[in-house]
Amino acid sequence: MLALRSIKSLSFLLTGTLACLTLTILLFGLPVSAQDQGVPAVREGKTAVSDAQITRISSNNLQADQKTLGSVSGIVVDQTGASIGGARVQLALEDESAGQEVLTDDKGDFSFDHVAPGDFHLTITSEGLAPQDYSATLRPGEAYETPLVMLVVATQVTQVQVRLTQEEIADEQVKEQEKQRVLGFIPNFYVTYHHDAVPLTAGQKFRLAWKSSTDPVTLLAVAGVATVDQFGNRWGAYGDGVGGYARRYGATYGNVVAGTYLGSAILPSLLKQDPRYFYKGTGSKRSRFFYALANSVICKGDNGKWQPNYSSVAGNLAAGEISNLYYPAKDRNGAGTVVGSALVRLAEMSIANVFQEFIIPKFTPNLPTRSASQQ
Repeated sequence: MLALRSIKSLSFLLTGTLACLTLTILLFGLPVSAQDQGVPAVREGKTAVSDAQITRISSNNLQADQKTLGSVSGIVVDQTGASIGGARVQLALEDESAGQEVLTDDKGDFSFDHVAPGDFHLTITSEGLAPQDYSATLRPGEAYETPLVMLVVATQVTQVQVRLTQEEIADEQVKEQEKQRVLGFIPNFYVTYHHDAVPLTAGQKFRLAWKSSTDPVTLLAVAGVATVDQFGNRWGAYGDGVGGYARRYGATYGNVVAGTYLGSAILPSLLKQDPRYFYKGTGSKRSRFFYALANSVICKGDNGKWQPNYSSVAGNLAAGEISNLYYPAKDRNGAGTVVGSALVRLAEMSIANVFQEFIIPKFTPNLPTRSASQQ
């Protein structure tokens, strides 16, 4: 009985334990297992569905974009109608910061594909030709062809600055001086009305000397002096009549030529001095008067600085010495004649300079800078 009772108790315990285990499995094991195994399946199903939908949406959007994009093309030629290969064509859209760029082929063709619709701007350039611009609007899906783009030869603007050399400027100023004539006919070549006149070259100094010594008025003046000397019987050893007059004319003209060439051409070229009188025209009358007197013994150098007028002084002395070679023997006085002639010439220059400063400009028409000088 005890054994039977023990067996029943053990059987009951096992049965209870098995029932509890079964109940635990039913309550906890199966829902967890099913949940663990089912959720991934559900999740996997949902993921597959989402990827398919995204793929279809992207494909639909791409097809939609392909339908809205368009193209722009055209042909570039020159003014003769010949195709221009290698021309640079730039495409810019209003809503894009970076544009596209292509080169035309040998036939002058260019093309832009996959262009978004909207306003666009083309810039076409080629070396040696004027650039062209073109703007238009591209509709969705449109294949736009521009009108024929013609590039013409670029207009070349060349700025030429003509600058005269110092010699050319001096030559122009000498030409002005050669037109200066008191009362319209008396030559007045050795005065300049340019305060900053350009220095003369040696050739221009000799040119002025030749122009002055061969001027018809100079020749007539020499004839007048010779006539006065003839009637006054100056240099009596020359005699009377035509022969005596010719000798007097030759002596007077020799003085003019010697003085002009020595004092205004030869020595100024060697010593680099300017033989002209520089008109002042401004300041008090007193200052201008002393300026005129001083210019008989001073002059401007070719360097633009004032200096002693060695050319004039030495030229007058040399001219006086030369005159002794053709004066009658009894009229030669050696050093006295030379110095006397130089002093007379110096006095003449002083008086001439005063006239140049105050009187002569008033009687010389068409001075090149008269209006500026008189202000």
